Amino acid sequence: MTALLWFRRDLRLSDHPALLAAAADGEVLPFVVVEPQLLTDHRPPARRLLRSIAALHEATGGALVVRCGHPVDLVPRAAAAVGAVRVHITRDTTPTGRERDEDVAARLQEQGAQLVPTGTPYAIGPGLVRTGAGTPYKVFTPFARAWRDHGWPAPAGRVGEDAWRRHGADLLTGVGEDALARVLAAANEATADGPAGEIAAQDRWRAFLHEDLEGYDAGRDRPDLDVTSRMSIPLAHGEIHPRTMLADLAAHPEAHGDAAHRFVTELAWREFYADVLWHRPDSAWTDLRDALAGLPYDEGPETDRLVEAWRRGRTGFPFVDAGMRQLAAEGFMHNRVRMVVASFLTKDLHVWWPLGARHFLDHLVDGDLASNSHGWQWVAGTGTDPSPYFRVFNPVAQGVRFDPDGAYVRRWVPELAHLPGRSAHQPWEHPDGHAHGYPERIVEHAQERREALDRYTMARART
Repeated sequence: MTALLWFRRDLRLSDHPALLAAAADGEVLPFVVVEPQLLTDHRPPARRLLRSIAALHEATGGALVVRCGHPVDLVPRAAAAVGAVRVHITRDTTPTGRERDEDVAARLQEQGAQLVPTGTPYAIGPGLVRTGAGTPYKVFTPFARAWRDHGWPAPAGRVGEDAWRRHGADLLTGVGEDALARVLAAANEATADGPAGEIAAQDRWRAFLHEDLEGYDAGRDRPDLDVTSRMSIPLAHGEIHPRTMLADLAAHPEAHGDAAHRFVTELAWREFYADVLWHRPDSAWTDLRDALAGLPYDEGPETDRLVEAWRRGRTGFPFVDAGMRQLAAEGFMHNRVRMVVASFLTKDLHVWWPLGARHFLDHLVDGDLASNSHGWQWVAGTGTDPSPYFRVFNPVAQGVRFDPDGAYVRRWVPELAHLPGRSAHQPWEHPDGHAHGYPERIVEHAQERREALDRYTMARART
């Protein structure tokens, strides 16, 4: 019997419970559906996903079938074409993914087939870590403690090379457009984020584990040093499972050190935000907490002008602009800088956080709905943090502290390359600071900080 394995954001062969479940049914036909707009989208996230799919095609020895269309239509048709009565998936825990899978399951049921979800992209499936009263956690620290205490399964095994149903594409003639050639063409495009796929993810992880983990706790907030793992990219595409990483960390000689503990905590944040979104799917694009429901936000032509300057990295605040230019060029931004640019948009420009969150998802190669939306809300003061209204990042102070020699700024803002050391963070203090076309500041931070705090105080008084 043939089992259909519908790959989504689980583009690997190791530690893949859904793949093992499919192999238990018989030969596995690996199947990917790409929606039409993905093939013509030249933004970094889309191109990165296509390269990951191409790497999976190679890993399956060419068995992977890629079709262009809509899953609700193509998955049932593909199952019928190969006689599969079970379509295996990794459970999607995002709001739109859950709705899509419900629709696909209903269509499959009509033809006597079944959608079989096994596993999730997380060490512990969202919704499983609960308080003693059986309720979801609302604050990170107690969640992280319970998450660690709960524990997670060991990594799953790997199927043999003979698991695949070969020549599956011939069986699916007429089922959607064959998109493999277009996906493989995209894989040859030069990109800034390095090679894609499971092998590349494992190589990157091993290099970090043995070369950079020891300095992670001390250097993780320094974008100029770039000592972070960047494993958020393969995690977002499912090229590696967090369970695998946790098992490797536990077996590493530094497993009980501060650096390893900090790294596990960062994985816990990813799991926490997924859990929050599971229980509150509406929080993907609306405020999780209504404590600031009466907060006024700016809009109109002048705000549009300021937001466009933010998008282009021309706010006049070097640390902010460096981050936004890195995002545009690489599809990536250091996490410390993400917090600073998010604070600038929400608290210096007084713009509601979903505008920035959507811009990030449009450009980040590690874009993850739960982490992105709730990370933005953490900064904006509408999310899980219990008392964030007074937290306004100073873009200059943050730059001086975390990019002390100005190397990160000079890397991404060449108009300031002539300013040595930390002076790159305050070009307005130098006679030639703006000599090479760098813009003046679009707002006065101290004034906008006072305005943000005044608005928060009024909003909280109304609730």
